Parts: sequence; C-alpha cells; structure tokens
Amino acid sequence: MRHIYIIIGIGLAAVLTAGCEKIAFREVKESTPATVFEELWGRVDQQYSLFDVKGVDWDSVHDCYAPMVADERIGDDSLFGVLARMLGTLRDGHVNLVAPFDVSHSEEIFLQTYGRRNIDMQVVALNYLTAGYHSAGEFAYNTIRDGQVVYVRYSSFSNSAETALLDGITKRYPEAKGMILDIRQNGGGSVANLWKILALLPARHQLLYRTQIKSGPGHEDFSEVEEVYSAFTNDYGPYEKPVVVLTDRGSYSASSFFALCCKAYDNVTLVGDTTGGGLGLPNGGELSNGWTYRFPVTRTIAPDGKNYENGVPPDRVVLLDDAATAAGKDNVIEAAADIICGTL
Repeated sequence: MRHIYIIIGIGLAAVLTAGCEKIAFREVKESTPATVFEELWGRVDQQYSLFDVKGVDWDSVHDCYAPMVADERIGDDSLFGVLARMLGTLRDGHVNLVAPFDVSHSEEIFLQTYGRRNIDMQVVALNYLTAGYHSAGEFAYNTIRDGQVVYVRYSSFSNSAETALLDGITKRYPEAKGMILDIRQNGGGSVANLWKILALLPARHQLLYRTQIKSGPGHEDFSEVEEVYSAFTNDYGPYEKPVVVLTDRGSYSASSFFALCCKAYDNVTLVGDTTGGGLGLPNGGELSNGWTYRFPVTRTIAPDGKNYENGVPPDRVVLLDDAATAAGKDNVIEAAADIICGTL
C-alpha cells in the first residue's frame, strides 16, 4: 500500500500562514507495531523543533521504548500506551497522538496547568466582575477601585477578540487610569486573536520576536530567521494608558505568544506567574496504521535572544495568596490595580 505524507511548514508574521513545503512519498510494506514505532520516532527525530529547550536525548528515548514494541502480537491499546509515553518525554502540550479510541497529552503540562492555578474564578466573579458585569463579545468586564481601573477577563484565544470591542470598553471609561487584561488559565487558541488585541496598543515598529521553521533532518536544521515587528494601525487608539496583563501556568500557546509580544510595549506590564509556554507551532501527519499525530515544527526567539518555550516570565511575580482568597480578595488583581494607580 502506498501512503502520501504531507509536511507543512508553518511561518509567523503579522498573521499566521501555512503552506505545503514538500510532499514525500514513502513505501510502507506492512504496518506492524515496530514499524509504526519507528515511523513516529523518525518523524519526531527529523521534524520536531524543540529538542534543545526540552533537553531530551531522543536516541536514548528510542533505546528505552523500542524493545516494548518488539512483539508483533502487542495490541493497539498497548502500542498506543508505549507511543504516548515516548511522546510524553518531550513535556510538550502541543504534542499529541490521536487514535480512534484515545488522544495522548503531556502529563507535565496537565499538572502545571491545573496544579498551579493562579486564579480563583469564584472570587473574580463575585468580587471583581460582580453580578453587574458587562459583556462585549467574548470580553467580560467591569471597573474596580471606584472606577479607576478597567478589569477585563478574556478566557480563551479560541474566542473572537475584536479590536473594536476592546476599544469600545476603554472608551466607555475615559476617566480610568488603565486596564487589567486577565488571561490566567487561558489555554490558547487562534493566533489571529492576539493580533487583534495588540492592534489597540501603541505600535512603534518594535521587534516582537524572531521565528524559524524546521527545514531539515538534523536537530539544528532551521530556515533563515524571520523577524516580526509590531504593525501600526490607524483604526484604533492607540491605548497609551497602563495595561497590566495577568498570567499563570495555564496561560498556554497563543496566551504565551501574547505575553511574549506584550514585553515589547512600554505601557504593558506582565503580572502573576510564568506562562505555560507553547511557543512552537504544531504540524501533523498520519502513520501507516491510520493514527495521526502533531508536534511543533517552529521555534520562537525573544528579542533578548532567549527561547521561552517552557514559559514566559512575568515582569512582576505575584502568586495567589490563600489568606487573601479566603477573604474574598484576588491579590494578583490587587497588585495589578496598585501598579495602574501608582501605589506599587
């Protein structure tokens, strides 16, 4: 049986684009547990873009897991378990194996997302948004500190973030000193939405990040560096007042991208915990047994030359305080409000 594998290169500029780089034809005579294992291990070996920041010896991973699939009588469930554990060594939330009966995920990313929550949504809903909160599209908002601070909750980059709506929120409160944008536990979504939010901020052609695409079989084979700059728009703002973005370990993928870009804006401060990471953009393919997979094929470099794939650090670390939470206060929001009001 002949199978066609399509390798897609993904590039980041002002918007996300994707296109076919090449089509590789490979003859697969028979699908056995061992050949499926070698297929997946080899695809990751040649195309995965983040071995350096993950610190994984992929050859050693092969030697560890290959003997587990040597018996051709191994069932699909057991084979899936071995492949999932192999992929789990990458500790990457953008790495998944998909079978008709299961989808693998990174245990480490799962634990950091739900084990290090830096937000109590009940406190936020009752004491900051309150019963009188407002909605504009996917933004939930209200003011705090007697109208001095606009608080905006944006829960997922999978939900549309229209610039006009956010612009309307800020203009509704012209006397406010600044805005808090809360993306804690925002697991990501569409990269297009982050550009819509950034369109409201003062763009001065500042460098946001550099990106490269995996371009060859060697672990360090990458395309030429592409630099991405802020794009000026005459349609809105710019909103020059202080903006504080709240993050935690559940702020993953597009949320991490957004946090990284925010560091280039003088009026934006990141507060909270380090993001969950996930700056490498994933691409996928199909194995000879019909299972599919995805993993990152790009890498993103910050203007300071560092790769924050494992998490973008905040400008000010503020972790949720249990005593404050018990008293109905979110000390992360309070710290952000202090920054905007000039008392911190």
